[in-house]
Amino acid sequence: MSELCPSILSADFNRLGEQIHLLENEGIKILHIDVMDGDFVPSISFGMPVIRSIRKESGLFFDVHLMVREPIRYIKEFASCGADSITIHLEACSSVAETLQAIHETGCEAGISIKPATPADEVRPYIRDVSMVLVMTVEPGFGGQAYIDACTEKIRRVREIEKEEGADIHVQVDGGINDDTVETVIKAGADYLVAGSSVFKGDLKENACHLRKLMADAESAL
Repeated sequence: MSELCPSILSADFNRLGEQIHLLENEGIKILHIDVMDGDFVPSISFGMPVIRSIRKESGLFFDVHLMVREPIRYIKEFASCGADSITIHLEACSSVAETLQAIHETGCEAGISIKPATPADEVRPYIRDVSMVLVMTVEPGFGGQAYIDACTEKIRRVREIEKEEGADIHVQVDGGINDDTVETVIKAGADYLVAGSSVFKGDLKENACHLRKLMADAESAL
């Protein structure tokens, strides 16, 4: 069963609490939270105070995506402020294994992400240590970018590696998810779809319902 994971990077922060409650009322279960440090990626977003604040108001599953260099430095803090899952970038860690272990020690679920230029096979050594692999289908750091078509095969390859290694993971896709790409990524094997602009731009309720219907239709056609 696929899940829509709205990314609050595209939310209206003047109405953030209101928008999160609306998503909850529409049956959304997972909230995607992009944390960017201005170093590993060029942009700076938000951090622990924002997560701590919205945690008080929401029972959604907080899917925290750390686009920061050496995230092991902050794992305990993000867990303590409300993360349910913490995803780190393979490219950002001097020791991926130690960082994943640090996440497990907090009781959070662990995920690993790869940028568009990183081969899918680089996740193989860690695929049994995570509950999710996030395939970035745009260059991380900015919302509203166009989907990179070459990443579709990477989604398929991650699923192949999962089977080869006897793992059991979710495959999440982040970047350029809209009417034109939902079917493509689900057919390739994605089951968690991160969407920012296509959810938050315009009528939030209508957009979320529309994307979820497209996802359900794509699944039923498999």
